[in-house]
Amino acid sequence: MIKSIQLLSKEINKNIDFTFVHDYKVLLDALEGDLSSFSLKIEFNCLIVSFRNHDYTWVDINQRRISNWYSPKLLKLENNQIVQSNQNIGIWDVNTNRKNILLWHFNPDNANPISSYDKSNSKNITQAVSKVNLDEPLSFLFSNHFGIEVSRSKFPFSAIACFTDHCDFDTLNNLIEQRHFFKEHNIKVTKGFFLNHYSKRKDTASIEFNKDEIEEWIKDGHELAYHSLSQSLKSQEESFIDFLSFKPPFENISTWIDHGFQPYNFTLSNCKDEIKDNYGNHLKERHINKLWSYIDSGTAVDGVINQINPNYFTLHSFYKGINHLGVKAVTSLMIKNIIFHYFNDDYGLSLYRQVANYVKTIKLKKSRIKHLYFAVNMIKLMVLFIPIILFWRFKRHKVYQLAEFAPVFFEHIINGKSFTVFQTLEMINFKRALSKNNLDLLIREKGLFIAHTYFSAPMNYHKGKLFDDDNDKIDSEVEERFKYLSQKINSKDIWNPTLKELITHMKKINHIVFDCNEKGEIFIINDYKLVSRQVK
Repeated sequence: MIKSIQLLSKEINKNIDFTFVHDYKVLLDALEGDLSSFSLKIEFNCLIVSFRNHDYTWVDINQRRISNWYSPKLLKLENNQIVQSNQNIGIWDVNTNRKNILLWHFNPDNANPISSYDKSNSKNITQAVSKVNLDEPLSFLFSNHFGIEVSRSKFPFSAIACFTDHCDFDTLNNLIEQRHFFKEHNIKVTKGFFLNHYSKRKDTASIEFNKDEIEEWIKDGHELAYHSLSQSLKSQEESFIDFLSFKPPFENISTWIDHGFQPYNFTLSNCKDEIKDNYGNHLKERHINKLWSYIDSGTAVDGVINQINPNYFTLHSFYKGINHLGVKAVTSLMIKNIIFHYFNDDYGLSLYRQVANYVKTIKLKKSRIKHLYFAVNMIKLMVLFIPIILFWRFKRHKVYQLAEFAPVFFEHIINGKSFTVFQTLEMINFKRALSKNNLDLLIREKGLFIAHTYFSAPMNYHKGKLFDDDNDKIDSEVEERFKYLSQKINSKDIWNPTLKELITHMKKINHIVFDCNEKGEIFIINDYKLVSRQVK
């Protein structure tokens, strides 16, 4: 069974005592001290031979295995015993180099990441502020019979497809077109909206001018989400007045998705003295409790669709998904992917944006100093890529740091108030992202995505967008993709919840408690009406 247990944190490393309640249950002593971020190192007397994967299958230990809170906490030892924790919280981590060691992480770095921007709009990655809340003391259950796993989906052990749409390019006409399209195919969306009409484009949709149409989305079963408050930037003073005085246009709008660099954005709020001390209270008073982290795990391409499979979020997987394109497109997309996902730091992003801005305006007359700045920035950018090119064989399989633990959503405390922060999968090319092969892959892996989309994007360089090149009707090939998705939703191979429905349902997994009797039979104490099954 268990040989030893250690508590590891930045502040302290110590042994944890444990008690054999009976032959099949080991109870850990109460954990004391700072419970914000730590790991438990559990050493077994024999080797771990199998691990229950995120796709609800047994896999061997020939590579690192990760199980976040929404996946089974089950493994098999070489003595044929099944080991299960009494709670699904935290992250299990088994490494092929130490096959008798299980690491149980609680809030490790990059498991709950959030983008945070400073006063100069420089990006930093911070970690969510949260405490580890234990419904019961931690324990390990051993069985010669079976373990129990719980379905993430309302449809038993199915895939999950959730769409969160940014309304940057919504107009009254394309809003109506989108809504009719999704109604025809029975697709549900968490739809962003602008509350106020303040935009560089006269036809931008907003509650102020288009409230009746936006209300129709609620009637059709969609969820609405604030996309900040307006499309374009006002002065800081006007922006804060808008934020501090806005009232919900409808009941039960609980999701906020940051837009651009609005000064009252969640990801900017911590550096704004005018709002930071009461930001959480202000959102809660308006019934907002779900926030976007401003982070994508990666971009959906051929073969990359399952947000909870970290092995897909590598340079190798992305290259495989785009290598059918021409050299120019592949080069451009690889550079962007390396900057935004592989590095994902302000230094690389700043260099990339300066170079991209120069190229976009290359036809304009420029001073010699601007040519010099471009040359210097290009050299700096190339220096970033040299190690990747030289050591491609090793670098290509490295999982992006913000996808390592496959975050989906997690708790974050603001001004003493609890919020749920969610991470997304960027989805631009619907022809590729929602192809039959990708959706079948998602179904096989019982996978999940929370898509970050722009359904009304008009730019023709966005290949595979929802609307055709004339932007007046739905693209016929994209419609075929959504038809197939609709079929799989109707057959219950895929569950298509709104973000609110998804979070409300899946959060229950964190509170399920398992136990076992003196015969080694594992059972659930409080199932919260979630679907479960025995695993041998």
